[in-house]
Amino acid sequence: QLQLVESGGGLVQPGGTLRLSCAASEPLSENSGVGWFRQAPGKGREGVSCMRRSGTTYYADSVKGRFTISRDDPKNAWYLQMTSLKPEDTAVYYCSAGMCSSDIFPYADNFWGQGTQVTVST
Repeated sequence: QLQLVESGGGLVQPGGTLRLSCAASEPLSENSGVGWFRQAPGKGREGVSCMRRSGTTYYADSVKGRFTISRDDPKNAWYLQMTSLKPEDTAVYYCSAGMCSSDIFPYADNFWGQGTQVTVST
């Protein structure tokens, strides 16, 4: 079974930068998309960004222009570069592999990592 492990979370000041990484235990299926989601305390899981195998990317309006998703298929890895971080970006961030749609929906059938905490605070 495919396993995903996130890394790169932590505490950062507002306006700061973090880069999240997701490492997969094996190569993804041929048409697999990759994505990032987040869940803040008391809220549901929110789509942040995803990328199709074709390279098409989608971003939530709240992160457009600040976050960038990328993937390195030979390394079975993908990333989320986060800049100009805001306190409202504080959440547990999850990486995912599987379906990627324009609404960045958290499909239950996707593979999911365990999450990494991102805290934006002074």
